[in-house]
Amino acid sequence: MNENNEKFNCLANHDPIPRPYWLTSTDQKNHPPLEKDITVDVAIVGGGMVGITSAWLLKQAGLSVAIVEADHILQGTTGHTTAKITSQHGLIYDKITNKMGNELASQYAQANESAIHFIADLIKEKEISCDFSWQPAYVYTQSPVYVQKLIDETKAASSLGLMASYVESLPLPFDIQGAMKFEDQAQFHPRKYLLSLAKDIVGDNSYIFEQTRAVDIQEGSLCQVITHNNNKKVTASHVIIASHYPFYDKPGLYFARIYQERSYILGAKIKGDFPKGMFINAEQPTRSLRTQPMEDGELVLIGGENHKSGHGQSTLKHYEALCQFAHKHFDVEDILFRWSTQDCVTMDNIPYIGHLTADRPNVYVATGFGKWGMTNSTVSAIMLRDLIVKGENPWTSVYYPSRIRPQASATEFIVQNVDVATRFISGKLIPNSKDMNLQPGQGKVLQIKGQRVGAYCDENGEIHVVDTTCTHLGCELTWNDAEKSWDCPCHGSRFSYTGDIIEGPALKPLQKLQ
Repeated sequence: MNENNEKFNCLANHDPIPRPYWLTSTDQKNHPPLEKDITVDVAIVGGGMVGITSAWLLKQAGLSVAIVEADHILQGTTGHTTAKITSQHGLIYDKITNKMGNELASQYAQANESAIHFIADLIKEKEISCDFSWQPAYVYTQSPVYVQKLIDETKAASSLGLMASYVESLPLPFDIQGAMKFEDQAQFHPRKYLLSLAKDIVGDNSYIFEQTRAVDIQEGSLCQVITHNNNKKVTASHVIIASHYPFYDKPGLYFARIYQERSYILGAKIKGDFPKGMFINAEQPTRSLRTQPMEDGELVLIGGENHKSGHGQSTLKHYEALCQFAHKHFDVEDILFRWSTQDCVTMDNIPYIGHLTADRPNVYVATGFGKWGMTNSTVSAIMLRDLIVKGENPWTSVYYPSRIRPQASATEFIVQNVDVATRFISGKLIPNSKDMNLQPGQGKVLQIKGQRVGAYCDENGEIHVVDTTCTHLGCELTWNDAEKSWDCPCHGSRFSYTGDIIEGPALKPLQKLQ
């Protein structure tokens, strides 16, 4: 057992491989790779919630669509979510109202409330069995510092027409200082819901292609999405970039306007009943709580421990912190699942949804959901359908990707880009360690012949060595010991220990070294 695993005592007897409940509890539906050039009305890059919902809506509107997915649909961020369908996105409405004005705050509230009811109505209409249930959503605090902030947030949300109220106690197994409650929010099983929609997409000159990574877009009155499959192309009048982090990020300088954060989730089985509702705290470290029905009982999802991707301490310690929290407050029978996820965050915490840039009328983007992807993904699909079919949507102003709002985002822009520059420079410093004596399951950055490399020893004792320079924009990668991956601290690309791409924006794998 290596040094990190010895410290990982709380989960020492549990499955060492992260497994999301959403993937474990559903079958994988395979679709073919792109093998020949095709032409459709709309090409969609990315087979997550935005891509699937957009394709479904556009096909319902009479357009032909093609989804190109680098891996398998609904196995990325959508398959690693907490799946809360809520317009309660932390302490956001007071901030939007004060920094952007009441009109934009109202648009954001209306859009996300509309998304909740869109999902609920579609589930009812199509009779989708996906564990959907209406739940109240709470933001609580255990710190007196956040009480007034919660009161202010409740007032702001209520003024926008949201069903928000302030409460002083909750039926949680620990004391709180106060909480904000939203009525008529919901939760569900995201893959069961979206796999049902995916069934309706294929056919009548519409397609889903898997194992097909988009690597470029050739723009024009007709655009071409170029893929890594022998440069096979999808030609379309419109292109939607729904690849989580925009793979085509140079136009619009998205690499300077988005950063990525990782967070962690445990699926625990506990003795006794868990209170009705979805819960998240206002302070750090984040603690998110909800339940999920299973065939043999109920799973409690305990999430949090967010940090900027590629930063921070041993990633195993984040699972350990959640595990200790679970055992402290609940009578835990077992930890059945654990997984982590990655979310794109914008400088003002509002997603970018709409035209990629103001001068690209037929290329669209949806990104930056900041951990609130169930409603914002649905908002994206509705907006993009409207922009393509009708040319307008009532929520475009708040989500406009080319917006400039110095009051809301200038400080964060400076902080994040100074951090990228610092990481870029410090990452180029070659470490002193030349020790290749790795234990199975251990990875580290080494210096070999004056070159910075990443080495990992697999369970069979084989050493895998890669160049640790990210193929996106050249930052140096760090080792993620919980997920056994090489992560970029600048823009969030992730690679397996063999150098293959796990998450973008990188489009090329790492160089493998002898």
